[in-house]
Amino acid sequence: METVTAFFVPVIIGGILLFGAVRGVNVFDEFIAGAKEGLSSAVKILPALVGLMTAVGMFKASGALDVLTHALSPLSNTLGVPGELMPLALLRPISGSGALVIFENLLTAYGPDSAIGRIAGVMQGSTETTFYAVAVYYGSVNIKRTRYTIFCALIADLVGIFMSSLTVRLLF
Repeated sequence: METVTAFFVPVIIGGILLFGAVRGVNVFDEFIAGAKEGLSSAVKILPALVGLMTAVGMFKASGALDVLTHALSPLSNTLGVPGELMPLALLRPISGSGALVIFENLLTAYGPDSAIGRIAGVMQGSTETTFYAVAVYYGSVNIKRTRYTIFCALIADLVGIFMSSLTVRLLF
């Protein structure tokens, strides 16, 4: 299986080069132009990403995540989401890497085949890193006012959180 997938990457790259040659496009020059554009986009969004990463680090280090988790656990248990999943639910919209660390800790503590492990896995796949996505995509095109984007995306994340718990309970 690995040899088959390893074969596709060179074939795709070769196909792109061949297509460019047939169309008379200088592929290398286009590649360089695209790389320059990508670099300028990275420079535009870097301040927003640094601010977001700093805020996430402060949120976790200050203990605010633990306090908020403890405060919301009774409500989450009432709504069918185990309290152990609240750190993941709270951090997922903010930081994908932070949520991945919490996800890994949940799998280590409870196992991937436990109810918590399964719900956490579905939650990881059905929610989005909302603030990161807004910072990257809106920042790359210099949009300052997000209007209803964050509100609607957070509602979608809430639905993903509660539906992941319900779905796992119904299917397993």
